[in-house]
Amino acid sequence: MVGSRSRDKAREGCPINDPRTAAVRRLAEHVAPLLGADFVLRLWDGSETKMGPAARNDLAFAIRSPAMLTRLVRRPRLTTLIEGFAAGDLAIEGGTLLDLAARAEGGRRGLLKKIDKRLAARALLPFLFGSGSASTSHAFAGRADAARYGQGRDDKALMQFHYDLSNAFYALFLDPEMVYTCAYWPTPETTLEQAQFAKLDLVCRKLRLQPGERLLDIGCGWGGMVIHAATHYGVHATGVTLAEEQFAYATEKVRRLGLQDRVTILLKDFRDLDAPPFDKVSSIGMYEAVGLDNREGYFKGVKDRLRPRGAYLHHAIARPMKRNERVFRRKRPEFQALVNFIFPGGELDHLGGTHDAMERNGFEIHDCEGLREHYGRTCRAWTERLHARRAEAVAEVGHAKTEIWLLYLAGCALAFERGTVGIFQTLATRRARGPSGLPPTRADWYPAGG
Repeated sequence: MVGSRSRDKAREGCPINDPRTAAVRRLAEHVAPLLGADFVLRLWDGSETKMGPAARNDLAFAIRSPAMLTRLVRRPRLTTLIEGFAAGDLAIEGGTLLDLAARAEGGRRGLLKKIDKRLAARALLPFLFGSGSASTSHAFAGRADAARYGQGRDDKALMQFHYDLSNAFYALFLDPEMVYTCAYWPTPETTLEQAQFAKLDLVCRKLRLQPGERLLDIGCGWGGMVIHAATHYGVHATGVTLAEEQFAYATEKVRRLGLQDRVTILLKDFRDLDAPPFDKVSSIGMYEAVGLDNREGYFKGVKDRLRPRGAYLHHAIARPMKRNERVFRRKRPEFQALVNFIFPGGELDHLGGTHDAMERNGFEIHDCEGLREHYGRTCRAWTERLHARRAEAVAEVGHAKTEIWLLYLAGCALAFERGTVGIFQTLATRRARGPSGLPPTRADWYPAGG
């Protein structure tokens, strides 16, 4: 196992009774009453420190190598932590980041201010001069900035880094229909499978799909939306994706279900689509990959592929607006890590920026609904499902990718639960003179109990 190999390697370079190890334990003992957490710190020599007075050892934050501390002291960044988990030099043993966060909930706030800085320096500075061999990088190696489309940005390469990991890997934690977007949870007892069905059905009802209409789904993933809309609402649906693994999976599923006459899957950018305007357009969890400098062109592209008064459902994650656009565009460390390791080229808009761009490009906005806590629950379910099948994930994509994704999914769950980010469904139509053609209330969107 990766963990045992790391500990064996650590012991070779860190003699028994090493004063550096003892100093780290003393620092942990100082932090423990300040944190008051219910887990242990487990070091490379097997020693444990309770991080709270009543901490159990069924959950541990493990530092498996003194070289890991050296890397952290030299480069104290989130990226270093992520690479440490990927290499197996850091681990959460007995649970996930969600469990660790829950058991340290009370003492996290203001912790750094309470720590004795001199004690910390005495414990950690010796590691500055230790051996800290660099781990292999698992970040995207290409151009991952948010350059404008057509000016050096390769959207296909960016999407394939994320989505072409392995269909079998995604199947380990997604629902049977492979829907990789925020679910909708009508009741506490709802299962993930039921919640994803409810989300797709909610989108269809908001679009008020009718038999025979033509629907375009931008970023169709593994085909969940187009297949649902064709099967349950009788539309002719076209889905576009840039990920080859998704395209192959969705195409085969359409063939297997006998829906070739009603569902078309295309491997292309929607901006390159040559087709008559559609009656309805959906974009579910795709806009995050567009980049803020491309939002004007994106919404113009959507409008150009929609008939006048045709409905558009925009489902996207958003960050809260800051005091101005310049401050908003500053990249926080956790976001930069997301871009580097998971979603190269991605950026999150603020809701006002999205709506402004929609209106500038010919849309009339009719409704906006926040689903933040629904996505928190969705990401929590994905984390738990992937952790439960961790061994299978490692066999499919390797230890490093599995650990990075467990951190990513758990981190997203915490971000949505705490309100760091939100997610919104905006219903709009392509602007035209006269009546909107929409009913005056939401009554038909939410059946009894929904």
